[in-house]
Amino acid sequence: MTQTLVAPQIVPVAVRRAAALWFVAVGAGVVETVLGMIEHQPTFAEAVVPVGVRIAVTAVLVPIILALHRGRGWARIALALLLGVLGMLSLVVEPISWLAEGNDPIAVFAGADAGFLMFAAVRALHIVAVLGASALMFAPGANAWFRRR
Repeated sequence: MTQTLVAPQIVPVAVRRAAALWFVAVGAGVVETVLGMIEHQPTFAEAVVPVGVRIAVTAVLVPIILALHRGRGWARIALALLLGVLGMLSLVVEPISWLAEGNDPIAVFAGADAGFLMFAAVRALHIVAVLGASALMFAPGANAWFRRR
């Protein structure tokens, strides 16, 4: 019996970094949910929906991120639409609306407590991770990887 050796394809750096940033974004979403629970201290019934949604979102996204890493083009499109567009909108609509109402971010940050500052830092990390992952998925090296797959 003859065996044919096939050289393993090395995942491009852009795709590896995009996948890592998607995991950072998903993790940041989990942390935001936890911080929200700590801040608002909801009853069990009030916590079921946001926690359930976060669990469901994470359960769906992790396999898609892994598929992206394996070079599946459908995963790149799904992540671009689900997280790059819809997810990003969910992250920025509230702050943009708040600013549009004439609120002063400098005053809010000046009087902010540690919980607010921690949430703001995690949200900023979340946004940066989504923007970075979105860009890296469509970098030239990533495009070539997905075309070959």
